[in-house]
Amino acid sequence: MASHHSPRPRLLLLFAGLLAVLFVLAFVNGATPLASAQEEGDQPPANGGAAPAAKKTEEQQSHSALEIIKHIIFSVGIIFGIVLGLVSVALVTIVVLLVMELKMSSAVPPTFVEDFTDTVNKRRFKEAYELAKEDPSFVARVLAAGMARLQYGIEDAREACFSMLESVKAAKEQLIVYLATIGTLGPLLGLVGTVFGMILAFMDLSSAAGGINPKLLSKSISHALVVTLLGIALSVPAIFFHAFFKNRLTRITHDAGNVADDLLTQMYYNSKKPATAAPAPEVDARAAHPQAVKPK
Repeated sequence: MASHHSPRPRLLLLFAGLLAVLFVLAFVNGATPLASAQEEGDQPPANGGAAPAAKKTEEQQSHSALEIIKHIIFSVGIIFGIVLGLVSVALVTIVVLLVMELKMSSAVPPTFVEDFTDTVNKRRFKEAYELAKEDPSFVARVLAAGMARLQYGIEDAREACFSMLESVKAAKEQLIVYLATIGTLGPLLGLVGTVFGMILAFMDLSSAAGGINPKLLSKSISHALVVTLLGIALSVPAIFFHAFFKNRLTRITHDAGNVADDLLTQMYYNSKKPATAAPAPEVDARAAHPQAVKPK
């Protein structure tokens, strides 16, 4: 029967979202002082002395963060921007679909389990089969496959349930495999973008007159490394959600298989029980045997 589970998946999703937010904030806050130090290093010290290390105002911090965002957008370029954008959309779409499909309330709906049990107890077996056949949930699809083979015995029906269970699990695993693919391709795409940016940087340096300009070289390398950063940023959530949904699918498959087997066994033994005969109506003895009643 359907069991109550703790809201651990929701807590894990919330924890993953908090980690992502903290990662972005740490990146922005960590990169802001570096950009500020570079800007202050370009300015001469006031009154001929050393520049004081004063705290930055909120306007300067927001300005530096905005500059970093502009730098990232400009560094990605059109080609890698489109590729990484499509991969990001695919990642979010797959995660949303898996969150909707791999919920215990969707895989093993308590309402379906209660309705099916009530229908079987009332010995309306055909109606119970139609109920399982029309329901799109995980447990209903497995149960319908077993009920179709129930006439050949309980063992044959259980084998049909197990076969359908593996088939539905394989269909869900296809989406999960895509998460692993994104997690693998993310750093590779970033590496390709970085190598391409480094090639362009050294081509510019080789054609530049007047020797190597360190400022120009550092700027070109910074642009090239941005693609690697975005590729790794895509890879981290993809790998996390791949492991999360893989474990989630294993748990749901186990629970759905147990519930389907319980319902199938219940239906099998209910079908073997003889129908309870309706009690005969009470009949008045005088009306049934008028000759047995003697007048006084």
